[in-house]
Amino acid sequence: MPKLDVIQEVQLRAQLQSLIQQHRDLDTAITSLAETGTGDQLQLRRLKKMKLDIKDKIQTIENMLIPDIIA
Repeated sequence: MPKLDVIQEVQLRAQLQSLIQQHRDLDTAITSLAETGTGDQLQLRRLKKMKLDIKDKIQTIENMLIPDIIA
């Protein structure tokens, strides 16, 4: 993978922080809906899928930012 320049790294770190916040917000919403019982199962499944998609994006960005160390 090519080395990131400073601007790309800053942009990725900003995107990472945004995704982490979205992930936390979804976690809070899922917990709230599950506890109150007001959310339907379809809505909960959609939110959980969104949360998983965001987690995958977070992992991808983290992998880009952390260089592979060859042991």
